Amino acid sequence: MNWEMQVRHFSNYLKIERSLAANSVEAYIHDVQMLQQFIAMKDPQRSPLQVTTKVLQGFLEYINELGMSAYSQARILSGIKAFYKYMLFEELIDKDPTALIEGPKLGRKLPDTLSYPEIEKLFNAIDMSSAEGGRNRAMLEVLYSSGLRVSELTDLKMNNVYFDIGFLRIVGKGNKERLVPIGRDAMKFLKIYIDEIRGKHPHKPPQKDSEIFVFLNRNGKKLTRVMIFTIIKRLASSIALNKTISPHTFRHSFATHLIEGGADLRAVQEMLGHESITTTEIYTHLDRDYLRQVIQEFHPRS
Repeated sequence: MNWEMQVRHFSNYLKIERSLAANSVEAYIHDVQMLQQFIAMKDPQRSPLQVTTKVLQGFLEYINELGMSAYSQARILSGIKAFYKYMLFEELIDKDPTALIEGPKLGRKLPDTLSYPEIEKLFNAIDMSSAEGGRNRAMLEVLYSSGLRVSELTDLKMNNVYFDIGFLRIVGKGNKERLVPIGRDAMKFLKIYIDEIRGKHPHKPPQKDSEIFVFLNRNGKKLTRVMIFTIIKRLASSIALNKTISPHTFRHSFATHLIEGGADLRAVQEMLGHESITTTEIYTHLDRDYLRQVIQEFHPRS
């Protein structure tokens, strides 16, 4: 079986069986194609089924000599490991050549977080006299209150906001759904935005292809990830915040503040939509009442 055919089958597997996003599929395929190019230079007749641990070690030495960072090398190896796990799963091979290969040692890089006073300072800097300000306050309150990914925020739909029980229904990675509590302040500003700002002057009514989404721009279109990044950067600049922040910073801050406050790791795991706390722990389901209790007891804005 040649490389092109096997890579194509692997791509279909990632899209259909694992439901990965297009960007993730592209990254995996790029990693495997790098290995393919290396083998084409060294041994053009070798098929993906004939790759050995020794060949893979030679490939890792090669990309190291190219000057790639340890993080880049680890990411490429991760893609290749996924490729051979897939072939093992499909019974195309009976031994995984990546099983004994370890990636480069990585120093743990902790993500930037905001302190609670910094969160308050950012929120207080928003001009609430404008329609955009009202929307931005609701948007950032939700981002911080519920620990959403930026894509989950932009994709949040009107019928997935449950004010009566204080929850959002989120569709995360791999189209997996979860219920996330929304804090008191976030609920207040979100309700103001939906009832008094969304679709009203100076905003245009929601456009046909965007009317189901919560957060819209002034033209009635779904708010984009890029626009949310821009809003946050401008807000940080307005208060001279000496940190590089993004929408993900609010997600990290959400988790950090809950854990520092004493929240159960399993509850934070559930709300973030992570499948496991470590690579060996399985997903743990928790009931809505418990999640609501965690938010109320440990989140600073609840």
